[in-house]
Amino acid sequence: MMNDTALLLPMRTGEIRIHDAEGFEGMRKAGRLVAECMDMLVPEVKPGVTTEHLDTLVREYVLDHGAQSATIGYRGYRHATCISVNHVICHGIPSPKPLKEGDIANIDITVIIDGWHGDHSRMFAAGELKRKAERLVDVTYEAMMAGIAQIRPGRRFGDIGGAISEIAHKNRMSVVEDFCGHGLGKLFHDEPNVVHSAAYNTGPELKPGMFFTVEPMLNLGRKDANILPDGWTAVTRDRQLSAQYEHSVGVTEDGVEIFTTSPKGWHQPHKVKL
Repeated sequence: MMNDTALLLPMRTGEIRIHDAEGFEGMRKAGRLVAECMDMLVPEVKPGVTTEHLDTLVREYVLDHGAQSATIGYRGYRHATCISVNHVICHGIPSPKPLKEGDIANIDITVIIDGWHGDHSRMFAAGELKRKAERLVDVTYEAMMAGIAQIRPGRRFGDIGGAISEIAHKNRMSVVEDFCGHGLGKLFHDEPNVVHSAAYNTGPELKPGMFFTVEPMLNLGRKDANILPDGWTAVTRDRQLSAQYEHSVGVTEDGVEIFTTSPKGWHQPHKVKL
């Protein structure tokens, strides 16, 4: 039996929603909050810190700012973050294990404020990175931004994946195909699926008012993934490093608006010197 709150939520319809100016305002607020939360973590990620501690910081920050975590309780998940370290592709579960010098970690946070979802992830470094890890992180960010640069009315969703794939393959990296971006707004996961390994000029047409995530995952080795017995954690089959970045975006009348831009300009935390 659904409660009254559930009855008020929109349902997936199989169609891509078109949002109005009110929706853009809601997504700006949600996007800014999750980006500010991510900025809060920049000085906290370092060798010796546990991912469990980072998760607690996020949980408290979200509550202190009048929002709620979208992931706590989602399909039984119990944490405010997914933290994916080294060869973990995505959906890593926070744990008491401390980060080590040279680890890379994707931190993925989704908040809900005034009913709107802000979904965002970044790559963090614990200490100094080895060259191959730093290159993977940089290329993944470049690929995400190249995909976002394709977004404007009249283009197609495949153009996003086409640009991402082009950057990855040029740098001899693979694009994970088991996971994709998604529509969001009042729903955490809505239409469409945003495929990161795609061909130009394919997929639905981009139209003003569409909201979705762009969140490519790139591997140093093969694209193949395994899911661990916990039912959440996805890892590379060959144990090579994986990286991911994610922005929430909206299609405007003449281009794209990124809702989750870092207010402090800390888009790539491993490059920030405090």
